[in-house]
Formats: sequence, C-alpha cells, structure tokens
Amino acid sequence: MAPVLQFDSALHIVQTLREKGYESYLAGGCVRDLLLGREPADYDVATSATPGVVLKLFPRTFAVGAHFGVVLVADGEAVTEVATFRSDGAYSDGRRPDSVRYTLSAEEDVQRRDFTINGLLLDPLRAADSLGNPKALRRAAIDHVGGLADLDAGVIRAIGAPARRFEEDQLRLLRAVRFAARFNFAIEPQTLAAMRALAPKIATVSRERVRDELTKMLTEGRARRAFELLDATRLLAEVLPEIARMKGVEQPPQFHPEGDVWTHTLMLLEQLEAGASMTLAWGALLHDVGKPATFRIAPDRIRFDGHVEVGVAIGAEICRRFRFSNEETHQVLALIENHMRFGDVERMKASTLKRFFRLDRFDEHLALHKMDCLAASGNLDNWNFTSERFAAMPKETVRPAPLVTGRELIAAGYEPGPRFREILRAVEDAQLEGAIATPEEAMALVRERFGG
Repeated sequence: MAPVLQFDSALHIVQTLREKGYESYLAGGCVRDLLLGREPADYDVATSATPGVVLKLFPRTFAVGAHFGVVLVADGEAVTEVATFRSDGAYSDGRRPDSVRYTLSAEEDVQRRDFTINGLLLDPLRAADSLGNPKALRRAAIDHVGGLADLDAGVIRAIGAPARRFEEDQLRLLRAVRFAARFNFAIEPQTLAAMRALAPKIATVSRERVRDELTKMLTEGRARRAFELLDATRLLAEVLPEIARMKGVEQPPQFHPEGDVWTHTLMLLEQLEAGASMTLAWGALLHDVGKPATFRIAPDRIRFDGHVEVGVAIGAEICRRFRFSNEETHQVLALIENHMRFGDVERMKASTLKRFFRLDRFDEHLALHKMDCLAASGNLDNWNFTSERFAAMPKETVRPAPLVTGRELIAAGYEPGPRFREILRAVEDAQLEGAIATPEEAMALVRERFGG
C-alpha cells in the first residue's frame, strides 16, 4: 500500500473528528519518523473522542482494544489505530493497565507514553503540504515532553520517572535499546540507570514479545549496536545468557586475529543489512554459540572440538525457548550445523558438493560464510569457489530425476528392506559424479555392486 494513501486516510480521520468537534492529532512513532525524514510503517491518531463515538463515525471499524480506548479504522487497504486520550491506572501484569480513565487533555495523554521521541503529536491539517519536509513539519508538531529537543540531540529519554515507565511495561527495556540502535541515539543517563537496575524484570515478559524485539534489533540494520547496548544495560545476560558467555572466550589468533568469540560475533552482526531475513540474522548470532562450552587449550593451539554439535543443541534450546516456528528453527539450526563445512568445499566429491547445494535457502549459508570470513581472517577463497560453482551449476544437475527407484529394484528381483537405501544412495552418488546417466547404466551398476 502506498504510504501517501496511509497518510491521506489518517488525515481524513482527523478531519472527520475535528468536524464533529473532537480534538485529534497524529501521535507516536509516525510523528517521530516523519520528523526524522523516515517513512512511517503506519499512522496512529490520538483523539478526545471516546471509542463509542469513533465506532459510530466511521463505516469500517474494529473494536480490537476498545477497553483500552483503541479502535481500528479501515479505509480501503489503509488501517489506522485511533486511540482516545487517556490516563492509565496501575499495570499489575507489567504489560497493560488495569484500568484507563479517558481525559480531554492531549497533554495528559502523552505523559503515559514511553519515550519523549514517541510522545510527540502532529497536526496533519497543518502538515499536509509539508509531507516529506521534516523542517517544515516541525511547525505542525506539538511537544509536551521535550521530544523535539531529544530528537535533535539524539537521545532516548523516558517520559517522567524512568523506573515507573519501565515498571508499567517491562518490554520497554528492550524497546529503549532497539530505538537507540535503530536511530543511533544515546540513552539518557537516568533512563540508562533505571534500565540497568530493572534488567532482571525482563524475565516477566512473554518469550514471544522478547523474541520479536530481538528479531527487530537483528534485522533493522544496526544489530551490532543493539547487542552492545543489550550488554551495557545488563539485559543481554537476562535474555540471552548463552551469548553473554562468549565474552572473554579467546580464539586462536592465527585464524581469528579479531579477538574473542564475542568480538567475532559482533563483527558478523555489524554486517547484517536492514531487511535481512530473521533466520540469517539469528544464524549469524548463534553460529558459534557452542564455542564457550567447548573451549580448550591444546598443545598446538586453542581448540573448540565439537562446537558445531554443541551449538546446534544450544541453538535448539534457544529456538524452543523463544517459540520459533518449526520452519524457522530448522533453518537457524541448519545454518549453525553447516557453517564449518565450507572449509572442505574444494576437496568435496561432486556428489557431496551437490548435496551441500541442496540445503534449503543455500544463499543464506553463503551469506553467513562470507560474514564469518570477513569477521575473521578475511580470506574469501572458499566463499568465491562455492558461490561461483553454485551460480554456474544448473538446478537439474544438483537435484536430477532419479535413474532408479525402489519400484525398479523390486521388478528386478531385489528384496525390499534397509539395503534399498544403500543401493539407491550408491546409484545417486554415481549419477551426481557423472559416472552414469541412464536407467540402463544405473541397473548395470546395481547388479555389479550388489549382485542379482
């Protein structure tokens, strides 16, 4: 959907509410993004109109959060969240207010929001002609919390008392990190101190919500900064202790001149571009997660014997803990399991290399290996060899139609059983190696090797 259509829909909602005598503005993240010259993902409206009024005023509405003063208004494909000015009661569950009190004051409404840069309002009727011009848009901004100054200074600051804001919804601890990373902002000292003190509270947040915030950090283009901030706020040890254990785990300098496992992992995260797939991003984060548990100093050098197998087991536990889908888990674990195989690609038989290429989303395996190399020795020989072969090899040669199936073996008099797998594997190996190309040649190979 075109962004202009989203803005136009929100503008229409504000106009309609104002015509009926209700105060209304654009609010929250969309205002922040417009003032930063970014395209908002969506638009929110804050109004003095109660949910009942909003539901009656617009033909297509959804009372998804009417209890909290929130109604969705649909206009074609555009969906706008319309929230009534309110003051929140206590947050006994650390996520939602137990009660809300509607208020006619926009100033009172913004005091309940999380950070000053998210507490700005915008009059879209004054801003319509300035869309795309952040400097001009500022004239239509309404700031009750010092958000404009913090946008200019590049600061994430909690509105009011930081501890209270984080106690209301502990997920805000992670959101502060994500915003600071995404915009390359600093966290204001009192806000930072409250985050460090309250870091253990993140354990009360559902794993799905934590997973989603971490995934956004990994895929918004500043993953390294995000994880450095997670560490600085003591949140890393709470949400991903397996990653925190990487700090100080030395690596053999002849292969890893960059330093310890933590530094190496940060250097991979630094290479993740905005919009990277979540599986590649989590694979980059977890590819060496087995190293801390397998570290040993051998006579010749530092070694991590079995770190891939241990890493797969740890990665599986992390995926389970954060309730990844089966498909997501499969791909993340495959990235961990296969990331060391690139060291053998030039020595692989043709059949082995082609089976390697059959891995789901092999492009992600290539991407992870390149990042892994660039975060270590910088030697891309294996990546160059593999990517060139993968690009040049026709798909039909990687996964050719079988020359022989179990049906043909039975017809030739072979008894079905466990040996069938061995026979079919031998035939496919020969086919992938280019030694045979026809069903007749395949059956001749079967008779030669397995009798009959």
